[in-house]
Amino acid sequence: MPAENRIEIHPSLLQKLHRIHRQISDLTSQIARCPRQIQAGKAMVDEGSKVRDTAKETHKTAVLACDAKQLQLQSREDKITGLEGKLKTAASNKEFSLLKEQIAADQQANEVLSDEILEGLEHIDQLENEVQKASENLDRLEEEQRDRVKEIEAKQQQLETELSRIESELKETEKDIPASAMADYRRITEARGEDALAPVDGESCGGCYQTLTTQLIDRLRMSLLIRCPSCNAFLYTPESRQVT
Repeated sequence: MPAENRIEIHPSLLQKLHRIHRQISDLTSQIARCPRQIQAGKAMVDEGSKVRDTAKETHKTAVLACDAKQLQLQSREDKITGLEGKLKTAASNKEFSLLKEQIAADQQANEVLSDEILEGLEHIDQLENEVQKASENLDRLEEEQRDRVKEIEAKQQQLETELSRIESELKETEKDIPASAMADYRRITEARGEDALAPVDGESCGGCYQTLTTQLIDRLRMSLLIRCPSCNAFLYTPESRQVT
């Protein structure tokens, strides 16, 4: 805004506008976080679901492997029974000895397989516990997510109601802005939001900390509309420093 323009505006109006824009910015930020919070909760549920599904698949694979070994054991036992039957009809000592060696070898293999089956069954029990824990954890996560969604949606509705109220307050307050300053105000606030206004902090701009000249400070004390020469924000003297 050119320095020669002498638009008078009370600093309390700019301070109020700044406060409202900060509120709008804060409320808008909180509202934007609501869907992200819900999505983060959903991600935890999805991860819990993956853990449960992986546990189920691991359990299923272990059961199938154990079942296969049990079938293999039964097949070998049937084979041993058949070989034992052949012992009675062995045509020679050599055949008898070969049958005995085969039976002994299959029995030894079955002992190893039986041990593997027992270990497999114990492992399956452990996997069943993991599936149960994963399922219980998923149930907990889903319940927490349902509560979270309900809470966040209620909070979002409250925030949107408050935002609507604050936006109405802004419209009413903006009616006090001088018409000659309205175009610049609209342009800058639409581009920068709350950063379009800044209090004077000591002898500096409270937005960018640029040191202000004595001339600018004096013009501010005269309630003239001044913009920071560095960040272009509308400057105002905080109420605590205003001379009454």
